[in-house]
Amino acid sequence: MLRRHFLSALPLLPAFAQGQGQNAAAGGDTAPSVYEWRQYSLRNGAGARRLDDYLQNALVPALNRIGHAPIGVFQVTFGLPSPTFFVLTPSTASGGADSLLARESKLDGDEAYLKAAAPYLDAVAADPIYVRQEITLLSAFPQFPRISVPAATASKGPRMFELRTYESHNERAHRAKVKMFAEMGEIDIFKRVGLTPVFFGRTVAGARMPSLIYMLVHENMAAREKNWGAFVSDPEWRKLAQTPGFSDPDIVSNITTVFLRPTGYSQI
Repeated sequence: MLRRHFLSALPLLPAFAQGQGQNAAAGGDTAPSVYEWRQYSLRNGAGARRLDDYLQNALVPALNRIGHAPIGVFQVTFGLPSPTFFVLTPSTASGGADSLLARESKLDGDEAYLKAAAPYLDAVAADPIYVRQEITLLSAFPQFPRISVPAATASKGPRMFELRTYESHNERAHRAKVKMFAEMGEIDIFKRVGLTPVFFGRTVAGARMPSLIYMLVHENMAAREKNWGAFVSDPEWRKLAQTPGFSDPDIVSNITTVFLRPTGYSQI
């Protein structure tokens, strides 16, 4: 399928994701990002080491060379079968979703990538590195248009990540939950009580739609429990959660939580 046909087939993907790098709004701000969230499912054994080598020494440097940054690489600690790797790749500032779709052809022309990736690309069917890949395409909330890199990343300080997926029973309910976060103050409450967001995105292609996905960063599990406790008891949150038509039973059909740890070379 041609790229223009693929993009036009995504009804939830706003105009900023359709290859338009600059926002038409006043001020000329760069448009919100599009994210590729890629999951590698593996079997126990040497596959994790081989994939780790490919991601660290081949894929992440190559993605940086063509303008994708920061790249997040994570391993599951709880919530999904392990070993599982996730790679978060934002669109380039000027390319939108087109930059993600053009990635493969650019990597094919990168000699440094091809050399570093040879053990991965040359893997045979009898000895695969991974079992399967799954890809989700996300459009960033305009109110949270970029990945927010945690302060502890630069110093490789302690950090754990919490990935949360909110599914809704139909598109109207999904939009209502997005509105709670983006327009009715839920993100602001998060920040005030110490829940630190990394990204927020709507699923525009992938499984379990309609849904939104966001990531939080915590210093440790104790900090996570403390800050979530402050959130659920916060008067503004309690008032917001009781707004007619916006309670969880009305607009959220399922919430999935997965805990992740960053690899040593993750840029998030």
